[in-house]
Amino acid sequence: MDFETNYEIEDTADFIHRRNFSRVALQFPDELLKDSMRVVGALRDKLQLLKESGSETQRDGAKEVRLFVMADATYGSCCVDEVGASHSDGECVIHYGHTCLSPSSTLPAFFVLGKASVDASKCAESLSNYASTSGKPVLVLYGLEYAHAISHIQDVVVSVLSSLNASTSTCEYHFADVASRVTDPPKLCENSENLRPDCDCDTSCEGVTSGFTGSIGGLIWSLPKGSKMEDYSLYWIGSENSAFANAVLTFNGCEIVRYDVEQGCLMTDLSLQRKILKRRYYLVEKAKDANIVGILVGTLGVAGYLNMIHQMKDLITAAGKKAYTFVMGRPNPAKLANFPECDVFVYVSCPQTALLDSKEFLAPVITPFEAMLSFSRGREWTGAYVTKFWDLIDSPLPDVRHDPEEARFSLIQGRYVEDFSSKENVEEEEENGRVVALSATMEKALQLRDKSTTMITSNGKGATSGAEYFATRRTYHGLDMYHDSGSTVEPFLIGRSGKASGYEGERNKPDTEAKN
Repeated sequence: MDFETNYEIEDTADFIHRRNFSRVALQFPDELLKDSMRVVGALRDKLQLLKESGSETQRDGAKEVRLFVMADATYGSCCVDEVGASHSDGECVIHYGHTCLSPSSTLPAFFVLGKASVDASKCAESLSNYASTSGKPVLVLYGLEYAHAISHIQDVVVSVLSSLNASTSTCEYHFADVASRVTDPPKLCENSENLRPDCDCDTSCEGVTSGFTGSIGGLIWSLPKGSKMEDYSLYWIGSENSAFANAVLTFNGCEIVRYDVEQGCLMTDLSLQRKILKRRYYLVEKAKDANIVGILVGTLGVAGYLNMIHQMKDLITAAGKKAYTFVMGRPNPAKLANFPECDVFVYVSCPQTALLDSKEFLAPVITPFEAMLSFSRGREWTGAYVTKFWDLIDSPLPDVRHDPEEARFSLIQGRYVEDFSSKENVEEEEENGRVVALSATMEKALQLRDKSTTMITSNGKGATSGAEYFATRRTYHGLDMYHDSGSTVEPFLIGRSGKASGYEGERNKPDTEAKN
């Protein structure tokens, strides 16, 4: 496959020319950055040809197009980097490489998916064999880098099933389609005060007349009326990446197999992926015992991220916990270790980067959906899993009419615990404020106190705010003037004098030892 076909130079230039953009940002991942200059040169040549082929009026009104190359995305490279594009006043973003096709906030984007190689014959043969023995209808999902070969795979599957004398009635299968590769900023939802993505290309809904319509990772599909996802087996074409893990968690009630393109074989053992779901449930239970919650901003470009951050703040406050927001780019253990006062972090990001493996982190990192399960008292997990945070926007806050003094059984601690009262939390913030509380506790912490003195918080479990944590852990409490045993102060002692080679008053001096 030649260079221009792989990078879709003609389609990209046509998109820029039709919309009359003059400042275009080209976003490349690290592995494709080596081809960025060739892409820029090819785009310039193609844009010049389109300009010359137009009418005289169009040539006079056409603007000069300036191209800017972006690398090292602020957050995940699968999302549109609107922050980097704003540095060059970009009017649109051309995204290359792996993508999640999440809706952008302010800038239109065109996605060049790439064309990874795949043996269509082997893949179609494997799919045909699986569909004939599955016993269920098969829904075919795939990585977007293999979208260019799906039509060819479909044709081969039909011929293979014909050779096996298998009718389509006994081997029912459906192929997902790629959503629109052009995304525009979402519109305002008229019936809501909040901004939420209003994108038909990446919205799942149930109960429509055509049956079940679903989407994940830039793929969309529609099932026959009366069908549901649990009635289908999923056949994934691609590697074991974040997109596949997203599908495993979202459709955990379905049988899923994966065709490994590199090895050319079908992988049926997904025990490791199933363990991820158990791990996420453990993090949900651990987050219930948290007092201080940090909200990690994992995107500044996905539509609706700001509304989700505000919603998480309201949820955490209603649960009687303290919430702090952090904007630090891509999180790692070293960055989050600077905030040990946070018991758990909520990561607001796109679906494919939200599933952060936090085993090496000091505190667990959970998704907004997991936060709703953790901080909504009395809510039980039904097994459903949501990775797209925009599907959670405008979700009702938990009912806080429960008695705050009512004990709750903690599966992590193995005993009943009492949650911190949300009323006390709100009253403290209204009376003093976070800044005033921090100043007061810091002033008290600098006073001399006995080492045995400890701070007792209102819930008896430790610090319930950053101010209390600083006062107990990150401040200097003065010298330890008294012993732990409580004995009286002893008189001072005169130390030794002289040189280190021989202090005055030593019994065995070096000179004496040498003579002996």
